[in-house]
Amino acid sequence: MSTTTVNTAAAPTGSERFYLKEEHHVENGTLLGFWLYLMSDCLIFACLFAVYGVLGRSYAAGPSGADLFDLPLVALNTSMLLFSSITYGFSVLEMQKNRVKPMLFWLAVTGLFGAAFLFFELYEFAHLIHEGAGPQRSAFLSSFFTLVGTHGLHVTFGIVWLIVLMVQVGKFGLTNANRRRLYCLSLFWHFLDVVWIGVFTFVYLMGSMA
Repeated sequence: MSTTTVNTAAAPTGSERFYLKEEHHVENGTLLGFWLYLMSDCLIFACLFAVYGVLGRSYAAGPSGADLFDLPLVALNTSMLLFSSITYGFSVLEMQKNRVKPMLFWLAVTGLFGAAFLFFELYEFAHLIHEGAGPQRSAFLSSFFTLVGTHGLHVTFGIVWLIVLMVQVGKFGLTNANRRRLYCLSLFWHFLDVVWIGVFTFVYLMGSMA
């Protein structure tokens, strides 16, 4: 049980002020809560993969993945996300050495790789829609756009989170709170990499062989 200290010296007569000497934040509480969030996100993607597994061959007499997917472009896009995971690892190593500027540099490189990933994904979506293969064309394309788009939305949120953390670190330094946040974002970013490997394998590679 946390100890409390009563400060009555400077308090008006009949009033008391209580404060805790130690930090109130539960150790590892943030990381535990974030792991629980990632597990819930796993369920979301598991449902989306299951829907795609059921509807992924329902072409409605329209184009299939083999007709639409540009594997060299998708491979380039995948490399952008995988490189971003490596550069985020470099930033964590710099954080552990208390080197703020190199850490911010690698975070910026990570954000650029993430932005490149989103650019190629949006380019692919725009090309498919231009070719008449939008999400309303068939159940296959509806499930495809939903799964890939949900992952892209997560990457977008991750980039926004990364920028906010860069501003906080630049202003307040590597405080304990900022370190916790950077570790949580690291978990989130690597989680998105793992999900994308599943998307690349299950959707693009297997779809191109259909």
